[in-house]
Amino acid sequence: MKSKQSPLPCEVFFSHSTKDRRFAERLAAVLRDHRVPVWYSATNIVGADQWHDEIGKALARCDWFIVVLSPHAAKSEWVKRELVHALNSARYRNRIVPISHKACKHVKLSWTLEAVQFVDFTTGFDEGCRSLLRIWGLGYRGERKKISS
Repeated sequence: MKSKQSPLPCEVFFSHSTKDRRFAERLAAVLRDHRVPVWYSATNIVGADQWHDEIGKALARCDWFIVVLSPHAAKSEWVKRELVHALNSARYRNRIVPISHKACKHVKLSWTLEAVQFVDFTTGFDEGCRSLLRIWGLGYRGERKKISS
């Protein structure tokens, strides 16, 4: 039986703790390299922006929501706010992707998150990317190699 694939996102909202920034940057780069548009605070919020307003605009515009789960995320007030918004928004119904980055008590963010299938990155980054991209019927081509100067 063939698994059901979802349509490609117009734009993915990327929720994470700033303490997980290295992982988030790496994953956002892979998504962009695979032509998945990502709204990621570190690259989409620029100086002089009211960051809370920019987050609100992005949540209202994006059609998919990824949340990177970790002990830091489980303690983050902003990750919780973003996730609760997504869970309560019809635009994100069946379009929320919890990413297991590090084991945590994700129930602190929302007890309803258990109803959504997680994508596991705890066993390896490449395998996690394969599973994530499979949601949209995309094959994982690997990470783009950085050129050292």
